[in-house]
Amino acid sequence: MTPATGTLPVDAIVFDMDGVLVDSEPLHTRATALLLADCGLDWDEGESAEYIGLTDIESFAALKQRHGLAGDPADLAARWADRTIVLLQEHARPLPGVPAVPLALRERGYRLALASSSRPSVIAATLDAIGARHLFELFVSGAEVSRGKPSPDIFLETARRLGVSPAHCLVIEDSHHGVTAARAAGMRCLAIPCATTAHQDFTHATARLTTLPDVLTYLDLSPQTA
Repeated sequence: MTPATGTLPVDAIVFDMDGVLVDSEPLHTRATALLLADCGLDWDEGESAEYIGLTDIESFAALKQRHGLAGDPADLAARWADRTIVLLQEHARPLPGVPAVPLALRERGYRLALASSSRPSVIAATLDAIGARHLFELFVSGAEVSRGKPSPDIFLETARRLGVSPAHCLVIEDSHHGVTAARAAGMRCLAIPCATTAHQDFTHATARLTTLPDVLTYLDLSPQTA
């Protein structure tokens, strides 16, 4: 398929999850603030945008270094995941275009995968909360690769599992780290910033869109198919 994405066909579309399918970044930030309060830290939630795209262990390793937190980052990340899952079950809502846009893309023959920095339990809880688990052929977690975003590992692993060349993949991301990772993997990338990442630099994205339904226009698909 070769719509407005360039000369090479797009065979697979790889979705980020948080901030693309669901407005979960505020819930992640809230879970972090609650956990750090338990650790005795009055944390500035504005710092959270720096960690978007990192795995939870990478995030807590950075927080430990910056704020001198006690405890092992892996343990802190596991405690964070438990809090996050509760918040997701109570408050997660799909963003506009979910599930209509993934369904329209799948109907037009695109293979769909999800590549999220979140651990598998958080991915499962998020997708179940918004009823989106069935939309994707496969899921890859940042916990399954050596390095989180902005390194390309998660996208390269996704392409490997799909059996698709990275050059034939199109990524949908909401963060600077995510776009950087996709481009480093040799993939085209559409940036759709969420409220938390709107201020970030997306000049290296293939294109910057406003909402998920804009993907259909970008790919020259009729919005009516959604």
